[in-house]
Amino acid sequence: MARTTPSAPPKLGLRERKKIQTRRAIRGAAHRLFEEQGYDATPVDQIAEAADVSPSTVFRYFPTKEDIVLTDEYDPFVVAALRERPLDEPPVTSLRHALVGLMHQYADDGREEMLTRLRLIRQVPALRARMGESLAGTGELLGEVLAERSGRAPDDFEVRVVVAAVLGALREAIFCWFEDGRAEDGRLEDMEKHIDRALEVLARGLTL
Repeated sequence: MARTTPSAPPKLGLRERKKIQTRRAIRGAAHRLFEEQGYDATPVDQIAEAADVSPSTVFRYFPTKEDIVLTDEYDPFVVAALRERPLDEPPVTSLRHALVGLMHQYADDGREEMLTRLRLIRQVPALRARMGESLAGTGELLGEVLAERSGRAPDDFEVRVVVAAVLGALREAIFCWFEDGRAEDGRLEDMEKHIDRALEVLARGLTL
């Protein structure tokens, strides 16, 4: 099968690595406090103190408190993985491999963080409300890659619909995996089964 030119994960300079370390320190401190005393009861000033940074630094990295939970550094790696998929592969399949591959790659280091984020999103209405905005940025990046692969414009209607449908299906699959209690035993195979079932629904044409 024809393939795109392989592209390694983005190499980050020292400055960017330090930014990522700061973001992770803020996020880690916030997650600990959210778990201990609740999301609404934790002000940004307290998060800044726990992360040993100033409140202005927190807002420089995360414009809102919701962004601390919803944002991560994984989008460039998903894009790189998607560009390596075969050109004649269906877009839904390519997205599935790119996203599941990333989950496997970061499962050991990021599993507890992922579970914490899911718990918070399910519990806090403000996070669920802002989640759509967060996913929109990811959708734009994925849409650009699918447009390159298909020879369409990034704002092509069908490209946008495919990306939105896949992201929505993946979100519901992961939430169902979490709500079924499968997340706590760390079995990523169960999450993959949920994802495959969700994508099958898309592939068969949304019939019930």
